[in-house]
This record gives sequence, C-alpha cells and structure tokens, in this order.
Amino acid sequence: MPETDLDLLIRAAREAGRIATRYSGRDAQRWDKPDGAGPVTEADLAVNAMLAQMLPAARPGYGWLSEETEDTAARLDHDRVFIIDPIDGTRSFAEGSRTWAHALAVADRGVVTSAAVYLPQRDLLFTAAAGGGAFLNGEPIRVSAPTDLAQAHILAARPNLRPEHWTGGQAPAFHRDYRPSLAYRLALVAQGRFDGMLTLRPSWEWDIAAGDLILREAGGRCTDRTGAALKFNNPRPRLDGVIAGGDTVHRGLFGALDPASAGIPAL
Repeated sequence: MPETDLDLLIRAAREAGRIATRYSGRDAQRWDKPDGAGPVTEADLAVNAMLAQMLPAARPGYGWLSEETEDTAARLDHDRVFIIDPIDGTRSFAEGSRTWAHALAVADRGVVTSAAVYLPQRDLLFTAAAGGGAFLNGEPIRVSAPTDLAQAHILAARPNLRPEHWTGGQAPAFHRDYRPSLAYRLALVAQGRFDGMLTLRPSWEWDIAAGDLILREAGGRCTDRTGAALKFNNPRPRLDGVIAGGDTVHRGLFGALDPASAGIPAL
C-alpha cells in the first residue's frame, strides 16, 4: 500500500526527533537571525536539511515552505505544499527545556490535509489527516467543552491581554496559561488539556499549519483574529493572529475582541 502523506510526516517527524536530540540545547551552536527574526541553532539546521531532502524526494510534485529555508515564489505554483517548522520553540530548545516540537504539515490549495506535531523529549506525537480525526500517540483526542469563557484556561502570552485589543478596554475573564511552542499550544487545546489558544500578533504559517488541522479534527474551531478560516501557502506566509478552541471558547474570545484593534499587533 502506498505511504500516505500522514505516514510520511510521521516517519519524518520521528527522524527529526532522532537528529535534534543528539544535540544538547544549551551546548548547541546558536545564532540570531537578521532583523530580529529570533534565534536558530545547529539543531534547527540539521533537522531542516534532513527534511528538505527526505520530503520533496518522496513527493516531488509538492512545494516547500520551511522556517529555515529561504522562501521563493516557486511554492505558489504547486497545489500541495509542505509547511515545516524544524524546531518550533527554538528558544526553549536552546535553554535546555523539553518543550519544543517538530511541526510538519501538508496543505492542499490552502487547506491543511495532513499534520504531525512531535515532542521527542516528551514522547508526544499529535497527528491528524483531513476527515480522520485527531490523535495523540495513536489515541483519539477531543477539545474540551467548558460552559463559559470565565471557566476556561487559555494559552496566551501576556501582551494579548493589553486593553486596546478588547471591547471596553478590558480582556474577558479567563485563566491565562502559557507554553513556548505555538504548535504545542494548539495541540494541547486539541487534546483538551487547555480550553483555548490566542495569539493576536501576525503568525508565521509554519508555526500554525500542523496545529490548525489537529485542532479542527479534534472538534475545535481555528480562525484568524477576524474570525476568518485560516488559509495557507500565501505569497507572504503570515496569518493575522489565531483564535482557537471549542465553540464556546472561540465564540467568547472572538466576541470580546474590539474589531477596531485588528491592525494593532500584540508585541
């Protein structure tokens, strides 16, 4: 039987984990990218090199978008594209934490159809294929269903609570939590360990693509900050923030945002 896209992503994610865990986060060579784009380590580059060889060789008709590969317009000529973050949570990795992930996705005409988020040092593999449900280590997962937003635990960085983002100048009542990897945050909401995820700053597609499908297949809603469905493989691969959770949480967060704040990034 031919290898499915999801099977391919799982195989690639596990190999990525084997490569990345050869490096000690604190000892891995680290550089700062130009223009304040954040850090990169030799582990990021080693994982990206493997993925850039393995995945296009298996699917030569697919385009390629990765955080650690210089982007070109060539991917726009392909209906299907790999969207890859070799290590999501590089700062966490460089600090020696275990909370970082490999985030791998395939998008077909802008919609993610296969996804894997793998945390090798926590032995967590989140997976989904369109129409097939979402899984953690092979077991089905489902978003939570709190009765109201005030009960919800939302993964969000503190700047998202700035008053200028919210109607009436105040964020709604909820319990705020935080994890360093955007892909992991979305997967945790899909698992039901947290009730929602919010980021109001522009977000790179490779941070979001895999988690978007996993969360939607777990029964949740995942949109940009304006409530629009997420579309991937854009000429500029950035999204206008992300609101994610079950229906009650998503509706509560979206309804409380001030529409006039859409142009104000959460820094």
